[in-house]
Amino acid sequence: MLNEYLPFDPAEDLPLLCASGALDGNVAQFAQPRGPDLLRRSAPLDAWCALRARHGVWPYARVLEGPPEPLATVGGEAGAGEAVRGINFASQDYLSLAAHPAIADAALRALGEAGPHSAGSAVLLGNTRYSLELEQALGELLGLGQVVLFPTGWAAAFGALTALVHSADYVVIDQLAHASLRQGAQAATRNVLVHRHLDCDHVRELLAGIRSRDSANAILVVTEGLFSMDADSPDLPLLQHLCREYKATLLVDVAHDLGAMGPGGLGVIGAQRMQGRVDIVVGAFSKSFAANGGFVACAEGPARRQLQMYAGPHMFSNALSPVQAAVVLESLRIVTSSEGDGLRADLMRNAVELRALLGEAGLRCLGEASPIVPVWMGTEAAARVAGMLLARDAVFVNPVEYPGVPLGAARLRLQLMANHTPAQVRRAAPLVAAAAARAGASRPQPERRRG
Repeated sequence: MLNEYLPFDPAEDLPLLCASGALDGNVAQFAQPRGPDLLRRSAPLDAWCALRARHGVWPYARVLEGPPEPLATVGGEAGAGEAVRGINFASQDYLSLAAHPAIADAALRALGEAGPHSAGSAVLLGNTRYSLELEQALGELLGLGQVVLFPTGWAAAFGALTALVHSADYVVIDQLAHASLRQGAQAATRNVLVHRHLDCDHVRELLAGIRSRDSANAILVVTEGLFSMDADSPDLPLLQHLCREYKATLLVDVAHDLGAMGPGGLGVIGAQRMQGRVDIVVGAFSKSFAANGGFVACAEGPARRQLQMYAGPHMFSNALSPVQAAVVLESLRIVTSSEGDGLRADLMRNAVELRALLGEAGLRCLGEASPIVPVWMGTEAAARVAGMLLARDAVFVNPVEYPGVPLGAARLRLQLMANHTPAQVRRAAPLVAAAAARAGASRPQPERRRG
């Protein structure tokens, strides 16, 4: 067994690690267990995860001790192993607001005034003055006056599709869209058409094909502002134009870019001058707004009513707590202020520098400069070993493999914060490069065609 914190010698230790089986297999092999015992038939999956954990290549379900700051203390799954303090590129707190004193003050004020719990669905008695103010503030920011809040970003994405799309309707969705969007589409209709990533010509082809045979039912085109595994963005003006041309509706999920990017924190929508012009905007508060929760925004009152009454995660889940809503409200105030401009500038400085340093070391960073820096590994084994080596060097990243990305397209996902210092970025970059080299990361793939 490899000790988690001993030096790693590829010539000696990698053959042992390979022989152990900890670098073999993938989650896809265990996705459909069979047998009558529902609770025990996943034993092979559990054994495979345990094998990886014993050999230090199970980087999931770790424990964060303290706030999600650039320097953090991290322990293993369920507290296993000695906790280590290091540079944190594994948390999602892009503007470093989770540790902002104004956020803590807002949370404490709401706790004292309204308590910790909404105690009901938003359709019943779960609303508070904080949630109503948050709906109004989001509507003003996005230029879309009809806003519905959800307990999580996942719930917002899934709820939007299942409430608005009926079984005879169509969904045209980017092949790399988030699982919440894909699963929402599959739950809503069998008429799901997947288009090549960022390929607007393919979108046009699919829309034209649908309308050539069906003019009676709705089409929802689904994309994201910033794709979280590839750090790239679609052409929103062109997509919205295509939707107008073919009488379709555009939905954009801005979970990763709203607040953290763009003029005034408007993300890719703001950068592409689409404020108030996108049909439906879905988002999450968990990346840049220091709280859980999500929202759906549009311009049409009837759609809002449909979401209220038919989006299960909205109707049948407790509403955001007063504390959560107050935290997001205060985060919005910071995001849209000159302080927010400064935080975004710091965040982008870190992204540009880290990508440049990794590129100089021969690594391929996918996409464009953003809070997310995906570093191509290729094989699942390479991502597992690189993640293990970085953890030993007290640099925490997220190795991503199937089902987060396709098989054979594993990567390290580094998530930056505004409060990462230049010294932390410069210390981490050569360690990432060395870990990738020692892990045997595959050669960079050619750039994919874009629409």
